[in-house]
Amino acid sequence: MRAARLIKMVLLLQSRPSMTAAELARELEVSERTVTRDAQALSEAGVPVYADRGRAGGYRLIGGYRTRLTGLARSEAEALFLSGVPRALREMGLEDAASAARLKVSAALLPSLRDAPDSAAQRFHLDAPAWFQEPETPALLPVVAEAVWDDRRVTARYRRGDREVERLLEPYGLVLKAGVWYLCARVADGDSSEGDSGDDSSGAYQPYRTYRIDRFRAVDPLEERFSRDPEFGLPGYWAEQAERFARSILRAEVVVRLSPLGVRRLRYAVEPVAARTALSGLGEPDGAGRVTVTLPVESEEVAYTQLTALGAEAEVLAPQSLRERFAADAARLAALYGRTGGRRRPWTDSADAG
Repeated sequence: MRAARLIKMVLLLQSRPSMTAAELARELEVSERTVTRDAQALSEAGVPVYADRGRAGGYRLIGGYRTRLTGLARSEAEALFLSGVPRALREMGLEDAASAARLKVSAALLPSLRDAPDSAAQRFHLDAPAWFQEPETPALLPVVAEAVWDDRRVTARYRRGDREVERLLEPYGLVLKAGVWYLCARVADGDSSEGDSGDDSSGAYQPYRTYRIDRFRAVDPLEERFSRDPEFGLPGYWAEQAERFARSILRAEVVVRLSPLGVRRLRYAVEPVAARTALSGLGEPDGAGRVTVTLPVESEEVAYTQLTALGAEAEVLAPQSLRERFAADAARLAALYGRTGGRRRPWTDSADAG
């Protein structure tokens, strides 16, 4: 413990012109008296730590001393590439590794580049969760993350519907999507049990599956490690699965007549994959400049909610039940906004009134 603290103290002094005892104590999470003792120990070991006396004094290294203890450990190097996502690092239990990696890099930089970490932090910040959500960190995320980094098999028990299922998994990678953590894993020993998103649309068995980590009830890392498939790529796998999931829930269709503005706004109102599908084969506009498209949707109810946002820029042609619903809404809006002068009647005159 003390050896690691002494190394960190040298790296801190190497990355800055000087530091006060209070600053070192805060960084090292010790008392100022401990800082004094550690500085004395370093000096006795041949590290030229010099203490400046006085109000503006502090500790510094003299003689251009530079330690060679700046080699990155594997976990630190991996964590460094994620240093732009501090919340994710903290939730995976990698915050300390990232901090050590950044410190080593700072110590190795030329003096003219010492402000690089602060400069980057002032220019980029990633806030992964969606708006109006307060995401909770899954309790088992650090355990899963450690197994991912170590290529270690795990026995996992998770909730699926109203029952719990146990699987032997090879955890390949983690994905943070809109504040929700997912595990991409290969089911060990070719377990082809039903469920777990293990079958594609053609019914072919797929060894890689995706799990929401907040649905895990228990995760037990095993001593046994697994060998990764060199052909597996996490970004490509996730993109394919996300596309497949989006398409799997689009089980209905709506025929819509769109204005030019409606065409441009469609991708903001519906699922991106639905918008791409609908607009992939646009025909020639009619006399009013509108085009007719077939839009895949999750359900008629979802379509109603989504297309309402387009207002008069979208006209539903089919199914008839949805068209009639929009027509009824249009009549109510016309009655509501068509009143001129006088005092408006109470809201009880809406269609919901008894």
